[in-house]
Amino acid sequence: MSYGIYIGKNHTADGIAYLAGYGDEPSSHWLDVVERKQHPEGTMIKVGVTAQANLPGVVSEIPQARETARHIRVNYSVYKGTPAPLTNGGLNEHGVAVRDIWSPSRPELVAMTPRDQTGLNYSDLSRIVLERAKSAIEGVKLMGNLIARYGHTTYGGNSNIIADSNEAWVIIQFAGGQGLWAAERLGDNSIRASRPGYIEEIPIGSQTSGDFLYSANLIDFAISQGWYDRNSGDKFNVNKIYGDGKGKWAGVSWIEGELTALSTRPQKISVEHIMWAIRTERLTGDTAGYGQVVPLANAEHPQLRMLWHTQIGPVVAPFVPVFMGVRVVPPEFGMHRYLTDGEAERFLDSRSSDDKVSLVSQQVESTRSATYVFKRLLNLVFRNSEVFLPEVTAFLTTYERRLLKVSVDVLKTAHILLDAGEPALAERHLTYFTNTELIKALDAAEQLACALDVRSRALQAPNAGDRLLGPEQIW
Repeated sequence: MSYGIYIGKNHTADGIAYLAGYGDEPSSHWLDVVERKQHPEGTMIKVGVTAQANLPGVVSEIPQARETARHIRVNYSVYKGTPAPLTNGGLNEHGVAVRDIWSPSRPELVAMTPRDQTGLNYSDLSRIVLERAKSAIEGVKLMGNLIARYGHTTYGGNSNIIADSNEAWVIIQFAGGQGLWAAERLGDNSIRASRPGYIEEIPIGSQTSGDFLYSANLIDFAISQGWYDRNSGDKFNVNKIYGDGKGKWAGVSWIEGELTALSTRPQKISVEHIMWAIRTERLTGDTAGYGQVVPLANAEHPQLRMLWHTQIGPVVAPFVPVFMGVRVVPPEFGMHRYLTDGEAERFLDSRSSDDKVSLVSQQVESTRSATYVFKRLLNLVFRNSEVFLPEVTAFLTTYERRLLKVSVDVLKTAHILLDAGEPALAERHLTYFTNTELIKALDAAEQLACALDVRSRALQAPNAGDRLLGPEQIW
């Protein structure tokens, strides 16, 4: 399902736009910094879904770009017949950030989706934008062109927010196998939450606007199906015609209202407010596989671009800065066997056949799994959330306040080194800081979990073990 928010620069305390959110998936998640790569001419990549998907399809191949950009993303291992590794997005060296968010299409479109659909799935589109796009609008047009040329495989409807330092776009891809999509521009004065992604009224015909793009068949197909009458005088409401017809869901209305209220104050919206909007227990729980907050700042050096990352939902995990210039991330934050699809039937044993050997190296598996440690902490907090959650939230916000201050000096130092023609030293500096702080956050989570375990055993009612406990969520 996933969740995303975009806040235009006119609403923020630092004058920088932000894209933030998380992904909703049950499998393992891991942090990945992908190098810029050159690909031989004729290189092909596999896209699409398998026959095991809810809406089955056929995996196909499309050409890879000759060069793909360095980027930071979170991967995960399983979603309904979609080949792994999967991603909901991240940030690339050109300053383009992507968030993937579910957006249900109307039932008739889902029903008419071909059983042998081919083309790019939601993860393929997000990954390719990170690999190739140099601006948000380029990412939108790239998605549209790829869908028109190679097709789109759907699980029932999807959307993305694609953003750079100047603007963002919401783009929705509809089910049905017709290559239908629509996109809306978000600017400096926008506050937009997606869960699900939505676009409402768009101008058509002589009323076209540079703030909207859509597939060539978007209007005519709706007319052919009897879903829109051009002569009725009604406005073309994308959500009502092609989506679920519900417009903003309750959680979206609530968080957009909260952020709008914050934006009217003289102080406007701070990065701490954005972290709160992704952390709040009203919106974030066990389903959130990770958290991201991306400052969409202009950067003289691409190595200085960064995102704030949590290994699971930030309701119990601190946001830690991860810079584009880092060379590696700690193995603790890489792919482990915990919750990784297929690992229950594999071994770390040289006597096993190739198809039974774990996808995770022994070296990585010998380290702690950050996902497991933070998940344990989440469950301990949720078993007694009225007592533990306020304490942990206060700790996290204080912890992040220190990192926000320290990261300013880290950026200045790296900037000086890059200006002096010392990129290797700058990257070593950024790598050391990011890796040190990720491990510190993991250590803190482990210590918190041990302390809460002792307290939980003393406070927990004897008959509470069979009940799922936790804060009430809007969605």
